[in-house]
Amino acid sequence: MKAVTVIGIGDDGCVGLSSKAMGAVARARVLAGGERHLDFFPQFDGERIVIKNNIVRTAEKIAELSAEHTICVLASGDPLFFGIGNLILKKVGRDHVEFIPAPSSVQNAFSKIGVKWDDASFISLHGRPIEGFITKLQTISKIACLTDETNSPSKIAKYLLNYSETDWKVFVCENLGGKEEKVREFELETLAETPNISDLNVIILIRKDPNWKPYPLLPFLGEDEYAKRLPKKGLITKKEVRILSLSALEIRPDSVIWDIGAGSGAVSIEAAKIAREGKVYAIEVDSEGIEICQQNMLSHKTDNVFLIHGKAPQALMDIPAPDCVFIGGSKGNMKEIIELSFDRLSQGGCLVANAITLDNVAEAYKTFRDMDLIPEVSLINISRGQKLADYLRYEALNPIHIFKIRKS
Repeated sequence: MKAVTVIGIGDDGCVGLSSKAMGAVARARVLAGGERHLDFFPQFDGERIVIKNNIVRTAEKIAELSAEHTICVLASGDPLFFGIGNLILKKVGRDHVEFIPAPSSVQNAFSKIGVKWDDASFISLHGRPIEGFITKLQTISKIACLTDETNSPSKIAKYLLNYSETDWKVFVCENLGGKEEKVREFELETLAETPNISDLNVIILIRKDPNWKPYPLLPFLGEDEYAKRLPKKGLITKKEVRILSLSALEIRPDSVIWDIGAGSGAVSIEAAKIAREGKVYAIEVDSEGIEICQQNMLSHKTDNVFLIHGKAPQALMDIPAPDCVFIGGSKGNMKEIIELSFDRLSQGGCLVANAITLDNVAEAYKTFRDMDLIPEVSLINISRGQKLADYLRYEALNPIHIFKIRKS
């Protein structure tokens, strides 16, 4: 028998445990778990450890005691599915831990509504920020969400409605396996106003439209699909340049990205869709630009973009270090922005700067050379077809330089 046995337990308590699990509890000298889990074993006469607030310290205590005692840890459902199991593994060591799982709350929830779940996605909002949830949904047709008091079902419903995410069937499954079990289907508008839902719940979201498809992996959105500042055609990176710049940034699903001089926010939004598990910090000095970015974030459903109203490089001081930096505007501070951004850039990360004016091109190139860096440089000349009566002519866009440096 290993020193620590982690047992999955449902709301039905001892009734749902196997003889192997009950035997492990009987042999243990220490029993750890949440208060409601420990209440299932009033007859246990060994040491009890309540797992409540400082979970890391509790796991360390379990590891210390395991040197001399046999220990059972009680956890909800499957301890290795968004549970305490992985933390116990790290603190005690794989060779000294055994797991006896119960069906997870998500597994139970799908069985209650009679829907297959091998194609479902999962997210835990338990003790985690809700920001980024909307962006993740844009690639998902079926998802189970674990909630908490802060990210309650009604708050999640309101959050979805704020981004016009209404094309969902919503199931709320409460107290699964217990005496107070409830399984209900809601419209989002109704759920947003429904109080007194148990903290022990799973939300399942399923797309109403069976023919729904996610957005393309490589967006190629025209300028007219974004709100933007005038005059002329707006302060926005043209779609052909945008896709080249995004590719040069080498964005990964969990990247932290800086978009300096965000303008209308098009680069931030499309970067955020690629970095679904990451974050984009959009820095913009103009108040009107901030309002337009917010409008575009809502309409394009990217809640992992975080707007910073300020001027670079000062506005960059207190935000997390980036894996990718895009410089779309500099307000005369190109040198300082490049130097600070490259210094903060993570190892292996990429910095990409777009420059239209000869002044910015010269300053960017000189700055890189003064830093003993040799950038990859592309001069992009793009012409678009335009109708002229019954004919098609070409209309040239402003040429633009794209500078790229990878931090080695």
